[in-house]
Amino acid sequence: MAKRLFTFRRGAADRTADATEALGLKGSNLAVLASLDLPVPPGFTISTSAWREAVAAGSDLPPALRNEMLAAIEWLEGVTGRTFDGSDKPLLLAVRTSARAIMPGLADTVLDVGLNNRTVERLAQELGDLGFAFRSYRRFIESYCSLVYSMDPGEFDEVADKQRERSGWQGGEPHSLVDWRTLIGAYLSFVEDEVGEAMPQSPLEQLYRVVEASFASWRGPVARAFRMVHGIGENAGLAVTIHAMIFNERGEKSGTGRALSRDLKTGEPQLTGEFALGGRGGDGIQPHVEPIDLGAPSIQSLFPADLGALADHARRIEAHMGDACEIDFMVGDGELFLLQSRILKRSVAEGIRIAIAMTREGLIGEEDALLRIEPSALDQLLHPSIERGEEVVVIGKGMPASPGAASGQIVFSSEQAIALAAEGRKSILVRNETLPEDVHGMHVTEGVLTVRGGTTSHAAVVARGIGKPCVTGAGALRVNTEAGTLTASGRVLEYGDWLTIDGTTGEVIAGAPKLKRPSLTGDFATLMEFSDRARRMRVRTNAETPAEARAARAFGAEGIGLCRTEHMFFEGERISMMREMILARDEAGRRAALDKLLPIQRSDFIELFEIMAGMPVMIRLLDPPLHEFLPKGDQEITETASSLGISVAVVNERIDALHEFNPMLGHRGCRLAISHPEIVEMQARAIFEAAIEAGERKGKAVVPEIMVPLVGLRKELDFVKARVDGVAKLVMAERNREITYLVGTMIELPRAIVRADTIAEVADFFSFGTNDLTQTVYGISRDDAANFLSAYERQGIIERDPFQTLDIEGVGELIALGVEKARRTRPDIPLGVCGEQGGDPASIAFFERTGLDYVSCSPYRVPIARLAAAQAAIRFERAIRTAAAPKTRTRF
Repeated sequence: MAKRLFTFRRGAADRTADATEALGLKGSNLAVLASLDLPVPPGFTISTSAWREAVAAGSDLPPALRNEMLAAIEWLEGVTGRTFDGSDKPLLLAVRTSARAIMPGLADTVLDVGLNNRTVERLAQELGDLGFAFRSYRRFIESYCSLVYSMDPGEFDEVADKQRERSGWQGGEPHSLVDWRTLIGAYLSFVEDEVGEAMPQSPLEQLYRVVEASFASWRGPVARAFRMVHGIGENAGLAVTIHAMIFNERGEKSGTGRALSRDLKTGEPQLTGEFALGGRGGDGIQPHVEPIDLGAPSIQSLFPADLGALADHARRIEAHMGDACEIDFMVGDGELFLLQSRILKRSVAEGIRIAIAMTREGLIGEEDALLRIEPSALDQLLHPSIERGEEVVVIGKGMPASPGAASGQIVFSSEQAIALAAEGRKSILVRNETLPEDVHGMHVTEGVLTVRGGTTSHAAVVARGIGKPCVTGAGALRVNTEAGTLTASGRVLEYGDWLTIDGTTGEVIAGAPKLKRPSLTGDFATLMEFSDRARRMRVRTNAETPAEARAARAFGAEGIGLCRTEHMFFEGERISMMREMILARDEAGRRAALDKLLPIQRSDFIELFEIMAGMPVMIRLLDPPLHEFLPKGDQEITETASSLGISVAVVNERIDALHEFNPMLGHRGCRLAISHPEIVEMQARAIFEAAIEAGERKGKAVVPEIMVPLVGLRKELDFVKARVDGVAKLVMAERNREITYLVGTMIELPRAIVRADTIAEVADFFSFGTNDLTQTVYGISRDDAANFLSAYERQGIIERDPFQTLDIEGVGELIALGVEKARRTRPDIPLGVCGEQGGDPASIAFFERTGLDYVSCSPYRVPIARLAAAQAAIRFERAIRTAAAPKTRTRF
């Protein structure tokens, strides 16, 4: 039979190998504090195995457990010099329930077990405090009846009010012994009338009943529901900790508090926290408290115990935990007792400060400091947030698609956003959904709100890339673009009205509450330095504009892993040139239009190459189907026809010809390059000429990396690569310059995975495009997936949205296969990932295990990826050292 009871006192504690499992959080923590020779109230813990034995035996406590409890109380009497139901110095007990994890629905703490009509007067006589003794008894009756009999504590207030009316008390409670006896008598009579039995006067019977009720709380409805949600087995059980009472509400030498081992503002080892003095205030029943800041200079004269000893205790606990801690403590008649300690709760900024400070002090190493920070939490430091001190009016809720908060005047089109920006006014772009031609408007707006779409929709992806807050999928909102109205929660907002979105929470807020701007401290930079020393994978960024590239450099990006050139063609005259090319009647007409685009493309690439200053820049050739660039709506079609000198009928005819039922799987990527190689040739020339010019300006050679999208056949890559190579030869001959460049492919189709060994024979690199790869593996459109994936998550069919966190069992298995096959052909082939999951910490851990060389993500996720890559490398190496993982990074 497993051990039922575990005793503890200062300097000694019974413990098991898995103390939390056997003793619950409270019991195991008190045992740790006791074993560290820290001042804890003496007591014992009834283990979870005793709970299981009691449950199996029925409703009453088994005789063996009762006998062991009786023996433990006798031990406790010897330790404290008090006796349970004693005639002179009564022993009173506190009963606290806990499980291996924090869990709602368990029995509340019951204090002062052992008080009865006799011991209450003995206690009053011993302490010389009538009011304190009887208040404690009154509190005990209320808490005991609430737990054991399920009575409403508020009913006792009615009893007290009636007694006050009869006795004529002046103030909130009795002052004489007679009146106190009368009130307690009324309480006990009320209990007997309500439940049909007298409340036990035997302290031992009181304890048995409280423990039985505590055991029963494990199977209560709240606890049961919590266990089901969190997968905690019913047989895990609970533990009950029983310890001697601390009289912490008696005058100025008593009180309760919480101590922190660190100053959260600086991270330095300085005792801070709060302390509330005990004692009565006026005639109130509740004890009067005066919070005192433990970090204040004057605290020593006010604190009723040894403050230096408390600081020493905090240092010892911190050293044992290896982390900053917070401590619950009590002071009774000037004597200090610790009741619980735990890892200090902190914000991400505070966590970074503390981790760096502890590293400087030599308490932890850099790796441990890194592992203490949740990578995703860094978002809180990189974007504005709403000042929550003031009231905000939430009028809608959507998906948190791109973090940060932003306020601006409502606009319903990119043209409106640009017009307001020209006037120096801020805007929020509100759309049913965004389209590629909205990119230029998204760049000038403060944030984006869409009714449709998910966290990987066009709006979400672009917004994250340019660091703009975004809320998507706010389905309860109604947008009428023609009328210029947004209807939300019964309100009708119009063009120009102020609106705020919180891309971290998904909230849509009326008006413009105050925003807090982010500030990156020196500790943040130090954390990033630790990350860069620890990680193996490089971190690039997805960027195609100078602003994105500069932001990414500032956040520590080591190059561009994805430059989506199509995003460069939607602004101003560029879209007109693209439409001229698409609407041209023949190749000659297309080439003429592309000649106009060439200097613009070249200028774009020169600026990117110069900003990245010799770092790798991977440029994806034009990927989307051509119909995305064509005008929409009668007015835009008419304007396009007029500007190009062609008829509206010709424009409509071309739009119809390019229409596709499933564009995602249609005429795009390398298929477009094969159909219209003149597009590839223009882009390749722009890249090579820009590389030469940027290299000459910077005095350092630029090595561009050209990515061919949507390859599924080796011959597709052969065709496009041949065109690129041909242009390279021409440019080198024209400029009399040698150019080193790479031509590789984005792996985003299952067939490319299966044929990776063959494709790797000609590809200079692979970049796994997890967005499209997830689409093609699942057969799901990411733009439409939000309509049902949320239901999948609620029903437990999937754990996470596969467009946010990589589906390791499906998509991940294919990536691992592609890595193995590619490196079987070319062991040194560079392999990376450039989809949205490139900035997701859970996905990054998989990419580390799989052996990818780099990840690429949006600029504002670069710090997250740097930290996540470091953590992944640390955990992988530690797993190898403990023989818990294979010694190769791929699973094949």
